[in-house]
Amino acid sequence: MIEVSDLMEGKIPPWVRRFVKYTGRGINHHSMIRENDSVLISVSGGKDSLALSLALALRKRWLPIDYQLRALHIDWAEYPIPDDKMEALQKFFRELRIPFESTRSHMFASGFKGKFNCYLCSRNRRRILFEYARDHDISLIAMGHHMDDIVETTLINLCFRAKFESMKPVQEFFEGKLHVIRPMCEVRESKIEKIAREVRMPVAKAPCPYDKTNIRSQLKPIVSKLSSLDRYTREHIYDALNYTKDEPK
Repeated sequence: MIEVSDLMEGKIPPWVRRFVKYTGRGINHHSMIRENDSVLISVSGGKDSLALSLALALRKRWLPIDYQLRALHIDWAEYPIPDDKMEALQKFFRELRIPFESTRSHMFASGFKGKFNCYLCSRNRRRILFEYARDHDISLIAMGHHMDDIVETTLINLCFRAKFESMKPVQEFFEGKLHVIRPMCEVRESKIEKIAREVRMPVAKAPCPYDKTNIRSQLKPIVSKLSSLDRYTREHIYDALNYTKDEPK
């Protein structure tokens, strides 16, 4: 098991460097982060948001440009993170040298009027992040979505909503005052799973009521089956979205 402190000191295996490089490639292709930007990392405590935090912290140490990172963890009152896991999260972000804050909120917000689904949960999380970013004068929110998330969202919209669209690597809100960025847009989930297995990260994600039954979870084996026919299926679907790409800086 690799320690985060060793990675931050420069003891970085080649496969970790490749992961950071692919994250950086997504950032550069879509001009996500520039000199002196302030970036708020959305932290669920799951493998994706922790791997994203690691990649951004390591990349920041290598680059000649400087930008500010801050992490916000949303601790759902219905599924609170145990004290020992919260302490482990705090230690992880101290090692990454990223200011970390956790805020307690209700997953089942009163405004839902008893209703709850993946869309409402996502909207609730986004509201909390947007309010925090506004209060701290931050214009970029980094999400831990990866290529598989984008591919699955594409298939959900195509097969069930008759729309060929998906998550965007960069998404604008409030007439450009705020942007959501997805730096791992060109990283396969399998690469992140290896990071989670091999690097000592304090994964502590709150349980999702629909984690095993939602459409996304049912699409995962279908995408895997398609990838057994063509190993680049995910890349083909991603490229078909034809997102505008700039040359890497």
